[in-house]
Amino acid sequence: MNDEQERAVLAAIDKIIDDFGHHRREAYFSGFAEEATFVFHTSERRLESRAEYEAVWAGWERDNGFAVIECTSTNRRIQLLDDVAIFSHDVETRVRIDGVEELQQERESIVMRELDGQWLCVHEHLSGRD
Repeated sequence: MNDEQERAVLAAIDKIIDDFGHHRREAYFSGFAEEATFVFHTSERRLESRAEYEAVWAGWERDNGFAVIECTSTNRRIQLLDDVAIFSHDVETRVRIDGVEELQQERESIVMRELDGQWLCVHEHLSGRD
């Protein structure tokens, strides 16, 4: 991969993080391929598609008043492998749940793939950080 491709991948990742951090739900989910999978330490099972994750997110909003207030990405690393990129980072997210703000500290890996000229997330893995 060349520098131009790396910049394109990082721009797509930064957009996902920024959209998430500002609770722009539709824009956030547009950064994921339809067949993307998700492994979250807060979920008892793997989510098998973007639509499944969107349904879970909508449930959080409906049942708990879930809202993302802010998201910060640090300790960033990208590995480029042809039309696939693996991005890992530490993430701090301030959310509101049931009217209470809390800070979540996690580690995340995002697997991106170039699909039809656009870099989209095809897998996300989020784990807790002490």
